[in-house]
Amino acid sequence: MTPDTLTNQAAWARAPFADLSLGPAPVTAPGPGEILVRNRAVAINPVDRYKQKMGNLMFGWIRYPFIFGYDLSGEVVAVGPDVTRFRPGDRVLGVAIGMDKPRNRAAEGAFQQFTLVQARMAAPLPEGMSHAEACVMPLALSTAATGLFAPEHLALSPPFADPVDQGKTVLIWGGSTSVGCNAIQLARAAGYRVVTTASPANAALVRRLGAVEVIDHYSPTAVEAVTQALRGVEVAGALAMGAGSAAACIAVLRHCQGRRRVALATFPIDIDGLPPRPGPGTALTRVLPAMIGAGAGLWWRARRGGVTFSVIYGTALAETDLSRVIFEDYLPGALASARFVPAPEPLVAGHGLEAVQAAIDRHRQGVSARKVVVTL
Repeated sequence: MTPDTLTNQAAWARAPFADLSLGPAPVTAPGPGEILVRNRAVAINPVDRYKQKMGNLMFGWIRYPFIFGYDLSGEVVAVGPDVTRFRPGDRVLGVAIGMDKPRNRAAEGAFQQFTLVQARMAAPLPEGMSHAEACVMPLALSTAATGLFAPEHLALSPPFADPVDQGKTVLIWGGSTSVGCNAIQLARAAGYRVVTTASPANAALVRRLGAVEVIDHYSPTAVEAVTQALRGVEVAGALAMGAGSAAACIAVLRHCQGRRRVALATFPIDIDGLPPRPGPGTALTRVLPAMIGAGAGLWWRARRGGVTFSVIYGTALAETDLSRVIFEDYLPGALASARFVPAPEPLVAGHGLEAVQAAIDRHRQGVSARKVVVTL
């Protein structure tokens, strides 16, 4: 089976704000550093529906029609001329980075049958792991790794098969989110103690993943409880997921010993609360003021508390050696030995590319400790 003998279908975004619609798509042969994957499952991330809602106010470099989607799992059908890690038939998970500005091409979007994936952003699957399980990881893993290990964020020591105790604690606010589930496991594999927040219903999950203390983030005294849990220990920083998490982490770290830095994995504004189909007028009267207000508020809180913060771009590691550290050096062995497990559980919302739009709509309704998945 070669690329020129394949036929492809995709869930196309044909215009800003439009629902996805099914249609034929070309199959592009992999070039240097690329693999062509026959997708068996894809997952929905907040950025997929945010882009659909915000139109050209987000990722304005994208021109329609386009193919969205980051998370995929499937089988390799062809490899680029310099790729040695994979061969046709290998089962893999991967981050499709076609929406990123440096890539910016529909051939690298996940919501289609055949996707080009950068080999440095893919990892083999162990026997027994389903594609639905595997596809919950890629973008959340990439985002967590960027926030924890990139020098512009928390700059922690990297994960190892046999981690050395670093003698420090990481705060992960929102441990049962997709990013949080991956961050807890990565931080533990790097030798850090993890304190996290989650609802009581999800406390057992984050403890199984490696958190040593779990605080109910719905409690009105959550900030005080987390501060108390970190008293007397050296903190290596905080990773913030979820509404209000950035301000909460800043409020905690101002009282802590160690590195007072927060890496934000959640937009500092409530995109779901913005009006649909925003145009230039809405951008000036609602979106821009909300962004400026949120950023200024965080900056002021952080400055008063001696805390610094940075915003994570989840696929930034694709342009750095950190992609090799995570997807080549660490993840294959960790998955094979079950030291690292797919989490949270997949919520299969349908089968076939025609189900992707309904899955995005399902994601918009909200999920807890689950990731919305479509099997193909």
